[in-house]
Amino acid sequence: MKKYDLIVIGAGSGGLTAAVGAIRFGIKVALIDKDAQPGGDCLHTGCVPSKALIAAANDLHDARKTAEGYGLSLTGEADYLEAYRRVQAAKAVIAHHDAAEHFESMGIDVYQGHAKFLDNHAIQIDGQETLQGKRIIIAAGSRAKVPDIEGLKDIDYLTNESVFDMMSLPKRLVVIGAGPVGLELSQALARLGSQVTLLVKGDSLFPKEDHDIAARAQSLMEQEMSIVYHTEVQKVAADEAGVKTIYGRINGHEHTWQAEGLLIATGRMPNTDQLDLHRTSVEVDGDHIAVQKNLRTTARSIFAIGDVIKPFPFTHAAGMEGKVAVSNAVFGLRRKVSYDAVPWVTYTDPEIFHLGMTEKEAREQAGDDIQIYITDLKEVDRFITDRSTEGLVKIIADQKGKIMGAHAVGKGAGNWMQEAVFAKQHGCKVSHIAETIHPYPTHGEALKKASGQYWEKKLFDGPVYKLLKAYVKWFR
Repeated sequence: MKKYDLIVIGAGSGGLTAAVGAIRFGIKVALIDKDAQPGGDCLHTGCVPSKALIAAANDLHDARKTAEGYGLSLTGEADYLEAYRRVQAAKAVIAHHDAAEHFESMGIDVYQGHAKFLDNHAIQIDGQETLQGKRIIIAAGSRAKVPDIEGLKDIDYLTNESVFDMMSLPKRLVVIGAGPVGLELSQALARLGSQVTLLVKGDSLFPKEDHDIAARAQSLMEQEMSIVYHTEVQKVAADEAGVKTIYGRINGHEHTWQAEGLLIATGRMPNTDQLDLHRTSVEVDGDHIAVQKNLRTTARSIFAIGDVIKPFPFTHAAGMEGKVAVSNAVFGLRRKVSYDAVPWVTYTDPEIFHLGMTEKEAREQAGDDIQIYITDLKEVDRFITDRSTEGLVKIIADQKGKIMGAHAVGKGAGNWMQEAVFAKQHGCKVSHIAETIHPYPTHGEALKKASGQYWEKKLFDGPVYKLLKAYVKWFR
């Protein structure tokens, strides 16, 4: 039995961060992953291939818009195989950076296989080799959650784990599920030429977003595909030609849809059920592993990060958690994880940026003792010159200007809203963003314009304004 100071289960963002961080301090590290090559779901079936597909779809969409704007027209069907090749090329380049050989050269022992616990310190790989670790970090990730729909097991369907291997585009595509994965893929595949019907269980899109952002984004998404709300899918079937029939209800009334392709995008489930945690003293919270704020589980030797814990199933959150967990596991520290300044982006076009509280959440906490600053992108010169004015910026702050939340919908919002993340994380106020010099004309001026309303309200909507007017009159 090989013995290690630290065993890391899972070679995604969180696991790699932890393993690399630990090896640099000279301890003996083992890294176990179910895939032949590290990188996790983000590389193989998530962030990387989806963003490559989205980029290809957006290129085609922009080409059509540009041609129309200049009185030209594009004819013929797009070559979907070109989009497929772009996805595979992006994966290949980034996979090279995450190759097992790279981490082995650093001194990490990399194992390929499924890890299962024997006890709080022992891990068995594929029922054969056993490793023992003083400390263990679980970063086992998640997989597509497939609903229990009658007939689904008997037909071919797509998930985010198989859609990127698709080498031809279905003429018609039904998508079940309207979370970030469903929305991003629906729009991308629609732009590449598929007739997409998105089935939504609720009455709206973007339920976790601020209401102003959600309303604007939803209206834009509805222009590109058929979105059906209040749906309930009951059964699916396929004929000999592979055409799927989806049986369900709309507001309780029976309805059917037909399509060559069916994409299931009903969320993710953590891989906790594959670890034999019942052999340890690790407690679970539903499907997730319960952890303290220092990311330690109920077993003192075991920590957990990433998709196997709550609250954020994001690559960047897992990386942050990996840094905290490894410092606690290796040095015995008690660093606590904080999610106050963890943003997320939905990579539709336009993108949706989310940081902190929505207006509704802020009012639930502070009542009406908050300030709201909104700027429409139609008021920002760079978006006007780019002809990309669909969107807005919204900042929620307390009466002292401390940022409670920052939200945006707009082209590239995930990039030009990063200043708000820095400000919130480091305790800067809205006024500090307003006072920062932004080069003109840039997209970042959207955030500056929204922040500038802080001084407008401070100086012109209160008693200070009257005093200043009196002083100026006296001074002149």
